[in-house]
Amino acid sequence: MVSTHDHSQPLLLASDQDHPEAAYDEANKVHVVGIDEVGDDDCRTPPFSWKKLWLFSGPGFLMSIAFLDPGNLEGDLQAGAIAGNSLLWLLMWATAMGLLVQLLSARLGVATGRHLAELCREEYPTWARMVLWVMAELALIGADIQEVIGSAIAIKILSNGALPLWSGVLITALDCFIFLFLENYGVRKLEAVFAVLIATMALSFAWMFGEAKPSGIELLIGIIVPKLSSRTIKQAVGVVGCIIMPHNVFLHSALVQSREVDHSKKGRVQEALNYYSIESTVALVISFVINLFVTTVFAKGFYGTQIADSIGLVNAGQYLQEKYGGGLFPIMYIWGIGLLAAGQSSTITGTYAGQFIMGGFLDLRLKKWMRSLITRSCAIIPTITVALIFDSSEDTLDVLNEWLNVLQSVQIPFALIPLLFLVSKEQLMGSFKIGPVLKMVAWLVAALVMVINGYLLFDFFASEVTGWLFSVGVFAFTAGYVAFIVYLVLRDINVSSLCGSRRSQIQ
Repeated sequence: MVSTHDHSQPLLLASDQDHPEAAYDEANKVHVVGIDEVGDDDCRTPPFSWKKLWLFSGPGFLMSIAFLDPGNLEGDLQAGAIAGNSLLWLLMWATAMGLLVQLLSARLGVATGRHLAELCREEYPTWARMVLWVMAELALIGADIQEVIGSAIAIKILSNGALPLWSGVLITALDCFIFLFLENYGVRKLEAVFAVLIATMALSFAWMFGEAKPSGIELLIGIIVPKLSSRTIKQAVGVVGCIIMPHNVFLHSALVQSREVDHSKKGRVQEALNYYSIESTVALVISFVINLFVTTVFAKGFYGTQIADSIGLVNAGQYLQEKYGGGLFPIMYIWGIGLLAAGQSSTITGTYAGQFIMGGFLDLRLKKWMRSLITRSCAIIPTITVALIFDSSEDTLDVLNEWLNVLQSVQIPFALIPLLFLVSKEQLMGSFKIGPVLKMVAWLVAALVMVINGYLLFDFFASEVTGWLFSVGVFAFTAGYVAFIVYLVLRDINVSSLCGSRRSQIQ
């Protein structure tokens, strides 16, 4: 018998099911209930079904786009050119850490029927919630600037320079309307478009990999043997910052709600988690291979050369052309096609994430087109400004992209800490809360990222800050940054301890 106090099943109350800010309307969800079902045992997980795996596949691949955006490609090519294959091991482990984080995000969304931004609104006081929202928006805007500029650079490459960056930015800005158009045809159609874009990236960068013909032994050594030096530390931080994207943590917890799951039955919730785990793992393995292609191509062509430090998204196509020549199809255009697919797919998913973040934190009840327009404007306006300023300055634009990568890393704790707190909360997750071993591993990953951030802030303060006024400003920001992280951690510890003591009193 199950007692009335048992949280073994994550039952959704009627008010939760009718929540005005649900990620997906019931009519728009993919129907999977009733397919290949055997028996009526609420706690029994149905047997594996390839048909169901196919129906559940999609959210993980949309999530994986953030692992393949232009910011990642920038980090990949710079890591390859400057560090050779020595950071491939870090790319692999960063992808594994990213998979862990995304699986926890999916777990939160499936078990609760709500996404991370909604739950943060309910769990944190108003001032803390607003700070978390601002941090999430900053991370999203920083990522969006990279993505839009990446698309604009690809358009400039494919047009042979006829279209300047600012015009490419305006063209890319229209993708929010493409997104709305595709969304009207259903979730599966939208996911199919992303599958095509991922396949385009895979084929483009695999072609480049074949043209470069890197050493398989050197590649294997780079994956297995950890190496890190003071010269490559900035690229290492960029690799971690690129892989674990704050807005993607919010996004995945909402994407998994696009499937119809009976939350009143524990077995059905566990089934959804199993299928999402499989498809997310497959998606991120594919993303790792694509990132590996890019890194090794630039490692083979430019590591140890005089131009290694000067390669970025803007001039990468031209350098590839000079190094590897035209071939059957000019490699510069192959690079441009892959970059365009990465930029277009990531800007659309960025718009998607922006909707969930803004709607969840602020409980906005806006029409989808209005929310998309607001989200897109937050990124397009600063991006056009950046494009106009840096269009003729490749070096400065590449430095900007590098620091935008770092910005993602700095914002990670404000998505990770709330996520880890919420998936550990029994009152919210029921029997689907994470166990002590997984919780320890997850917090170790979060701590590692925070240590990297601390090193980054210290390095920035020591080498980049000049003038007492600027120094005071940076020091104040750093102090506030650290204080807010400490607040989030201590609050979570206190809430968990309070819940534990209450549970002991009840027993």
